[in-house]
Amino acid sequence: MRILLLNANTTAAITDRLVSVAQAMAPASVTFVGATARFGARYIASRAASAIAQHAALDAYVEQGAGMDAVLIGCYGDPGLDAIREIAAVPVLGLADAAAQEALRIAPRFGVVTGGAAWKPMLEEFHAARGYAGLAGVRTVAPSGGEIARDPNAALAILAEACRASAEHDGAGAVILGGAGLVGLAARLKDRVPVPVICSVEAGVRAAIAALRQGPAGLVPHQAVETVGLSPWLAARLG
Repeated sequence: MRILLLNANTTAAITDRLVSVAQAMAPASVTFVGATARFGARYIASRAASAIAQHAALDAYVEQGAGMDAVLIGCYGDPGLDAIREIAAVPVLGLADAAAQEALRIAPRFGVVTGGAAWKPMLEEFHAARGYAGLAGVRTVAPSGGEIARDPNAALAILAEACRASAEHDGAGAVILGGAGLVGLAARLKDRVPVPVICSVEAGVRAAIAALRQGPAGLVPHQAVETVGLSPWLAARLG
């Protein structure tokens, strides 16, 4: 079975890293196939970049999603999640949504730690819109996720401090380390934080593999629309 791991950032090296991590976690019967957005930010760090990434994710799915048995959006904040679910006949999952569900199986309240100050209100809104009342708070560190990905060792101390603050001051019983650029760091922080630390990428991979057992998803009815300026494949799909 094949899972499309869709990176709505435009940094192919992050896609390759995510696929490597996901494939190492997968059973032999499951193959992760990477897809990188063909336009947009190198790493999403603002509302404007996130808005573009929603379009880019939808575009990439329509272009490269044929024959896949599930889709995992490999960007924290899940750009395009509901839009792709509207047109996909297979399960579609996102890192933030999957990680929140996993955290709530551990504790009634969870925190989120990620890179880039702009993400705090964006993630608060994301969790509120999806009904995650158990969010204890979102804490951000100054380096963006892209900067952390380039030099993870330099960010470990500040990430550990933010995770501890989430547990000790916000009352989180589990902390999500959110972001594709932070993949693999949760394991390095677990001994520095008094509550479980969840890697959003690993949580998303686990959820995507589990979703394969659920079978095809039902398409959400939508009205065909005339479009201008879209890629040929996306225009055809929406029309």
